[in-house]
Amino acid sequence: MSAGKVLLGVLAGVAAGAVLGILLAPEKGSETRSKISKKGDDYINGLKEKMDGFLKSVGDVYKEAEADAEDLIKNSKEKARNVKSDLSEIIK
Repeated sequence: MSAGKVLLGVLAGVAAGAVLGILLAPEKGSETRSKISKKGDDYINGLKEKMDGFLKSVGDVYKEAEADAEDLIKNSKEKARNVKSDLSEIIK
């Protein structure tokens, strides 16, 4: 599932909750709006935390892949030097 779909789903859920809260609220409108605003802020903060965690995990995977690629390049260069050296000895 893509991050865009998850974000869209979360936003749709927040909007649906806000509408239902307004329609079914037994208290004054100002109190209802305050509650909806607080819930919206809670959802946004939760979403920010999840996105931060997601971005951190992507960054960690990238760093690990970069380190693996550097190791592969280093090992490949070393093997190429060894092959070159072996060929030089065979040719002599």
